[in-house]
Amino acid sequence: MTADNRPQRPVLVRAEQAETLQDGATSLITLLADAGDTGGAFTANKATFEKGSPGAPAHFHTKATELFLVLDGRMRILVEDEVLTLGKGDFLSVPPTVPHAFAPAPDSTAELLVVFTPGLHRFDYYRLLERVYRGEATVQEIRDSSQTYDNHYFDSPQWQTSLAEGATFGAGR
Repeated sequence: MTADNRPQRPVLVRAEQAETLQDGATSLITLLADAGDTGGAFTANKATFEKGSPGAPAHFHTKATELFLVLDGRMRILVEDEVLTLGKGDFLSVPPTVPHAFAPAPDSTAELLVVFTPGLHRFDYYRLLERVYRGEATVQEIRDSSQTYDNHYFDSPQWQTSLAEGATFGAGR
């Protein structure tokens, strides 16, 4: 059974059929499985980052654990007030309410599998990000959607310093 007590069914997403969104000049999000596809068990996407991508700003979720698996390249990830560097094959679990952010490590491209459990209906959030990037929606719409999509943004001096300096604090952790 799943989070909403419906039996799960297999979910197959062929690479060539997955919806890919451009949420910024240097990043793509490939939609894999939303909560409705998994009976509420999980939501999954693949994030692809070019060198220098700002990634995701500091935020937290109140309803789900966010799981990260680095598929390629190196990522730097803020966890609470520490910036870690993760390499290919590294895995990180971030429980609800724990502040985090992520971007590729300096001078690195990266691919990241991102999973939320239990599932959150997030595909429309990712589509909103793309509309903002295209100038079809506003940043205020993202702010206004924080409760709907369980994304709560905040300022993180540690993350801003890491991005500004190209720091790789916590390398190898």
